[in-house]
Amino acid sequence: MTEVLRYEGAHPKPPQTGERRRDPLGRLRSPGRDDLSELRDLPRRRRRAATAVLLGTFLLLSGSASAPILPVTLNRLTAIAYSIEAGQYQQGWQGGEIPYSWGGGHDKAPGPSFGTCEGYQGSVRPCPATRTRGLDCSGLARWVYQLAYGRDVLGPGNTNDHIRRLTRISAARAQPGDLVFYGKVGTRKFYGKVGARKVRTHHVGVYIGDGKMINALRTGTEIRIDPITAVKGFAGYYRFP
Repeated sequence: MTEVLRYEGAHPKPPQTGERRRDPLGRLRSPGRDDLSELRDLPRRRRRAATAVLLGTFLLLSGSASAPILPVTLNRLTAIAYSIEAGQYQQGWQGGEIPYSWGGGHDKAPGPSFGTCEGYQGSVRPCPATRTRGLDCSGLARWVYQLAYGRDVLGPGNTNDHIRRLTRISAARAQPGDLVFYGKVGTRKFYGKVGARKVRTHHVGVYIGDGKMINALRTGTEIRIDPITAVKGFAGYYRFP
């Protein structure tokens, strides 16, 4: 749950695909745009309406007898992450923008909670976490995945605990809804054999495509969209299970 304090440069955007059709708000989109690209470009107040459309469409499809495998542009994890970023009502949250809180989201049940000042490293003084109901980076990832899977698949641990429950994937296979981690990830060797991962991570975000993520960045900010290069030490893309 380490708080991010520094930024770095730009990240090249991967090519986009898609057919000319209408966006989640009914507007005719440009060729090559998809639902997630359109959402990224909307102001937050307009994303609230668009995310409701996306998430509602997913729930309608997934509730049918023969629910199809949805395309990346409409996957449940990403729709939920957008909905949280836009301040939509969620189970465990009445709605509104969610602030960063050091240690927030690590109660017994996932979701926004008051944080802790133990180990706090932020620049805002005195530490506001114990009086701020919100999420830190791993608390956000835990909640998004719990809402999507219907159970607490990541658990109450920090980024080091979470990454051990996931599978690393290549950048070429990365999809919106995957998690992006920061820090050092390696392996230990026991008697010449590869053993458990040796990890020391400090940040995680929900990848939304186009080189961007939804994340809880640091004290004084709210859940928001940032380029994946906003944090140093990129460690790769990870997927559950």
